[in-house]
Parts: sequence; C-alpha cells; structure tokens
Amino acid sequence: MKMKYTIISKAIVAVSICGNHNNASAFSSATFINRIGASHIIRNANTISRAQSDPTVVPIKTMEESNNSVVVESEAETNKTSLKMTKLPASTRLAGAVVTSVYSNESVDLSKFLTSSDDKAMLVLGTYAADFNAIEYAQRLRYYLPQLRARGISKIAFVLNCEAEAAKTLVELVDLMTDATSSDTDDKPIIELFIDPKGEAGRKFGVGRGWKPDDTNTSPYLKLLGMLVGLGAWATLPAVIGGYIGNPFLGQPWIEDALTVGQRKERWPSAALELDENTGDVTVNKFKELPLVGNWERRPLELATLRLQNMIDISVKNWKELAPSEDALEAGVLTQLGACVVTDSKTGEDLFQWKDPGICAVANFEDVLIKIPVV
Repeated sequence: MKMKYTIISKAIVAVSICGNHNNASAFSSATFINRIGASHIIRNANTISRAQSDPTVVPIKTMEESNNSVVVESEAETNKTSLKMTKLPASTRLAGAVVTSVYSNESVDLSKFLTSSDDKAMLVLGTYAADFNAIEYAQRLRYYLPQLRARGISKIAFVLNCEAEAAKTLVELVDLMTDATSSDTDDKPIIELFIDPKGEAGRKFGVGRGWKPDDTNTSPYLKLLGMLVGLGAWATLPAVIGGYIGNPFLGQPWIEDALTVGQRKERWPSAALELDENTGDVTVNKFKELPLVGNWERRPLELATLRLQNMIDISVKNWKELAPSEDALEAGVLTQLGACVVTDSKTGEDLFQWKDPGICAVANFEDVLIKIPVV
C-alpha cells in the first residue's frame, strides 16, 4: 500500500570525487511526515545523484522509493497547488487564460496560441522579471532556439509576470531576440513576448505558488526567504547546490553561452572566459582547465558563477526596472513559480510539460530535445 507524505526538511546533499569523474557519487536524506504524524526518512542514490546536480531531471509528480514503494508528494500540494501532471492538455487548462502582447498590446488567449502553429508551439510561463527562474528561462531560450526550431517548434510564447518595460528590459539584458525587441529590418522572431503582471495565467495552469500562498498577513519577502531554504519549493536547495558541485554526466551547454553574454556586457565575475577580441567568441573556458573535473559535462562552480552574475548585474542592479509592482506583490507573483509546455498544435497533445518545483529549478531543455525529435 502506498502512503502519502509531506516533505518537511531536506538534509545533506554532497559529492565525493575519488581520483576521476567516473567515481563521482552523491547522497542525500530527507525527512517526511505522513498525514497521521509518523515520520520517515528515505534515501535513493540514483534519484538524489540526479537531483543534486540538476533537479530538473527528477519528476515533479512523485519521487518513488523502489524498495518500499513510498510515494512522496511535495508540500505544495497541501497548499492547493497540485504538482501532478493532469490528463487535461495545456490548451484545455489554459482556455480563457489571456495575456498581453508586448509588441502589439493586444490580448492573446494562450489556449489558441498553443493550437495555432503550423507544427508545434512552446509556452514558457516565466516569473517576475528580476527572478532567477525568469532570467534562466530567457538564457536557455536564447541558446536552444535553433534546436527548438529544428524540432518543428514554430511559435514560442514567453510570458513574464511584470509590466511591458520590465519584460523588454530583461530580454535585452540577456540578448534574447523577441518580436517586441527586434528592429523593423529583422525577420520577425518566433519568440513572442507577453506579460501577465498578476500571474493569472500561471495560476490557471497550476504552477507552484511557493510557501504560504494564501497567507495575506505574512510579508511576500519573508515567504521568498522561506522558499530559498526549501519551504514550499523542495527543489531549491538541490538546484542551488548543484550549481556549485557540477555534474560529470549531464551537460548544460547553455551556461557557457550565458556567461559569454555576461562577459561581453562586463558583468562580474568576469574572469571565467577568454573571448576573441574581434569575434567575441570563447577561446578559453577556465572551468575546463580545472584539475580532475575540467572534463566534466558541467564543471563545478560554473553554473554558480553564472547565477552570481545574474543576481548582481541583472536582478540587483536593475531591481528598480524589473521589480514587481505593489499590485503584483499582493497577487503573489514574488513567490509564484513558472512552467514550460510544448504542444502539437494539430492534435492538441502535450509533447513536453514541466512545472518549476523550486527557485533555480526551471525546465531542462535537454529533456525537450530528447523527447521531441528533429523533423
């Protein structure tokens, strides 16, 4: 018989390196309380090894222990935010969900957007513009765009929970070309920029709402602080720690591209790469020169360095332009998480679907490439 548990704490995540990357291992433990108050501690080396380096490769719906068939559900489910993938396609759940085009200022129904492509359509439900998740979604879209197009994705909606100027500022900071930020002489990009200042479309889709989403007495900034240690966002700590310890097996090539953009814009830290003075291309990635771990698919500290750039020179430096409004704060966007879905526009079938389980735990676009073949 399967018992349901609520996560109350996430314990140690670590990695040991024994001579070479083939001996890398990870471990973790977590404490759970079921609905009658009994506690239970589980360990699963395979699941945790993947989670510590990139929690986006761990299923949101459940984490199962093969030895005892325990199914663990996240705390967010008890806060009226289901992390289970429902059988209803995204186009059905988003019927009537309206966002505003930054380019035209017109209202767009996301359900119709997903089913109006000649082939496939992608929807990225971002967060507020200064948020780690929104920034990383933009950076991943920039890098993976050619590969997404090669898979027949001909329309991409990037929705941010902010005002139009904040949305344009963010995509310009990461050099992401969208319909709202391209010049008249450019071919119209397939990424269409939308805003949903109060995050209504995301809530309709069922994204995570973080810690204490219905508590109107607690400061949203205090709720955000709780999420940074995993409250209402179980994958935050594994995602953050994974940025420091790297991963010998699972690559994330978008990181170098985002670091390159940051270095061209003189963001700090700026010593990770050496760029060609004429072309701006990477000539040396100093993380690849690290002893023992330089040949890992994702080197230790590489993603953490990018996130430090993002925090200091995008989020903090541009907080006034990117921060959510008071109305948006009251609506809960400071702690609302994001999502990503790819739909076959002809059949309405979802080919890929993801809901962020924590801060810095956005969709792994490598999974999109695996699930959707090149056409």
